[in-house]
Amino acid sequence: MITFILNNKIITTSEHSGMTLLDFVRYEQRLTGTKIGCREGDCAACTVLVGELKNGSIEYQSITSCISPLGNAHGKHIVTVEGTNLKDKLTTAQEAMKANYATQCGFCTPGFVVSLTGFALLNSEKNYSNALDAISGNICRCTGYKAIEKAAHQVVEKLDNQNNIDWLIQNEFIPEYFKTIPKRLGDLEAKDRNQPKGKYVSGGTDLYVQQADHLADNEVHLIAEKDYLKGISIKNGICTIGTNSTVSDLWNHSELSIHFPNLKKHLKLVSSEQIRNMASLGGNFVNASPIGDMTIYFLALNSDITITNENGSERNLPLKQFYQGYKTYDLKDGELLKDIHFKLPTQSTFFNFEKVCKRTHLDIASVNSAIQITMDNNNILEAHVAIGGVAAIPKYLHETSAFLIEKPLTPDTIIEANDILQNEISPISDVRGSSDYKRLLGRQLFFAHFTELFPEAFTLNDFVQHA
Repeated sequence: MITFILNNKIITTSEHSGMTLLDFVRYEQRLTGTKIGCREGDCAACTVLVGELKNGSIEYQSITSCISPLGNAHGKHIVTVEGTNLKDKLTTAQEAMKANYATQCGFCTPGFVVSLTGFALLNSEKNYSNALDAISGNICRCTGYKAIEKAAHQVVEKLDNQNNIDWLIQNEFIPEYFKTIPKRLGDLEAKDRNQPKGKYVSGGTDLYVQQADHLADNEVHLIAEKDYLKGISIKNGICTIGTNSTVSDLWNHSELSIHFPNLKKHLKLVSSEQIRNMASLGGNFVNASPIGDMTIYFLALNSDITITNENGSERNLPLKQFYQGYKTYDLKDGELLKDIHFKLPTQSTFFNFEKVCKRTHLDIASVNSAIQITMDNNNILEAHVAIGGVAAIPKYLHETSAFLIEKPLTPDTIIEANDILQNEISPISDVRGSSDYKRLLGRQLFFAHFTELFPEAFTLNDFVQHA
């Protein structure tokens, strides 16, 4: 049985755990404020909040329910737009949307209201930038979006950097029943369920885009709550990340941000806040997309992966040896990716990630690339370069990386390295660009790494002669 709290109601259901949370909410509970849009997690008309009990309080995150399995709601608090309503009055988020004329057809409005309510509940600084991040995955095609941004600004002003539950209730951001949820979740008999043998599913953000109907009708083995696949630890200069960790887990990890000052800037290019809250790193790796953002990221970190099987046996493998061909990799039946680990950068190590797609955010890359370079004065001691969208696999550039080692950091070195890079890649023409365009992007992103990391030493003009 799946047990959770839906708005203010305890749910116990024997429905198939592989059905989508959206379908359960709409068709089984008749809560139709949560809309069906793209069914791919892109439009966020289906946004709901997921609250999880941690250290006696509830932490809420927004997700897109159209690509989330019902079973992942087990033991949690799920909030739909109906669950944000006050009696006979508008909430602060609803009033902000109304006051700023931020709705026309209204189809997207419930998703925006839920996302802004989730922002109010987040344990983060209540500034305008974070408010825009909170609605970064919500799409509206009527208002021109500026009115919605004004509504978000109004919410920020009224929040006054508060997120205490009692204060939020008193100031009409959320209904009063929210105060009872921590105790009720704690009392909920939501023990770990015996999982059937079936397809492994963590966040589901890739699988449910492709196979939602199949997964709804067949057994799934949900692993999102497996503790041995969770967590981020740093010890003796090595960072180990469980493969159930999400992009948001990286985003919120303060120590990682110290080692990677541009971490949030890079991760903001990866999907939307709702998807970053759901998608697991392990899922991104085994998706094996040639343009998987996080795969390219961790290839450039020269990461290793730990693989475990049903008997608890483990083996380690460099991530750059994991991919064998298009959508194929070194993973046997019954095996799971357990964690990924890499050496943290030192003061002489530099890292950068670049991505180009048809729109800046919430889009699949045409080409993406990452680089890690360790310097000794003006000489390159170590280099790792990865690029996506230009081969059948997420591509670690062995020859380009090897060439850079023990070379001086000069325009000539970089231009010559690009010649090697061009021989290592083999892009094809598709909906994201022609092969020639992708080669151009590969070159420009490679040059961009150096202008970004060493702005005092390089400008794009240094490479113009090679254009």
